Amino acid sequence: MLEVKLDKLHLKNPVMTASGTFGYGEEFADFIDLSRLGGIVVKGTTGDRRQGNPYPRMAETPSGMLNAVGLQNVGVDAFCERVYHRIKDIDTNIIVNVSGSSIEEYCNVAEKIDALDNIPAIELNISCPNVKKGGMGFGTNPDMAAQVVSEVRKVYHKTMIVKLTPNVTNIVEIAKAVEGAGADSVSLINTLLGMAIDVEKQRPYLSTITGGLSGPAVKPVAVRMVWQVAHAVKIPVVGLGGICTAADALEFLMAGAQAIEVGTANFIDPTVTVKIVEGLEDYCNRHGISDINDIIGII
Repeated sequence: MLEVKLDKLHLKNPVMTASGTFGYGEEFADFIDLSRLGGIVVKGTTGDRRQGNPYPRMAETPSGMLNAVGLQNVGVDAFCERVYHRIKDIDTNIIVNVSGSSIEEYCNVAEKIDALDNIPAIELNISCPNVKKGGMGFGTNPDMAAQVVSEVRKVYHKTMIVKLTPNVTNIVEIAKAVEGAGADSVSLINTLLGMAIDVEKQRPYLSTITGGLSGPAVKPVAVRMVWQVAHAVKIPVVGLGGICTAADALEFLMAGAQAIEVGTANFIDPTVTVKIVEGLEDYCNRHGISDINDIIGII
């Protein structure tokens, strides 16, 4: 009833987790049966170990949150040597979010992940700043986006999902550029750039001043962008941004997403992903839908 496909990747249902909100999956094993999920996107992995940004790096906002964690992670070698063996036998698709500050770093990480048998896909995070271009995000320029995807495609041979930033004038242009460069799927949206100020202390809440806005506040923007991209590309689209309920997930599916990712809601309710799976099953039963694919992209 709920099975979907992302290129060659089979998902038992459309519900996945968003990178950076679910650790490596094992942290949530006490709360839910991880095998109930369509996939787990683990935290962003870079070439070297990263400590992340100084605290404070998270702040609650109306209907959402700001974060500037800064891709804190153990690095790709430690992931391959230590983390992989702990999570490789979880009965779902384990997808690694790949991040970097140069094309060389992206390729290095992707190539090492490619060698891991039980990792069937990566999510290429092109929202990262390109240090060789003065900090401009790879995903804000169609030529740079296409270049990094094209180079990673040469060393990575499984399913490549490319995660798009919403902080652009025309997200369709970026989506079509990465599709042409070899992406198997696109996921959107990453966080919107935001800022909040503590007026009593007269300073920003975040140490980095600005950060990524996520949560229900961004959902209407995310649904709109997913709808636009799904009508412009031929590859599958993964939707995310403020999904807290099965009804939220259904909005993205009807807008054209083949699957969805749940992010900020995991911090509020660690069982939310399974509740969304159950909600989708209930919706299909109530509406006499035998295949969830029948409602994907109906808007």
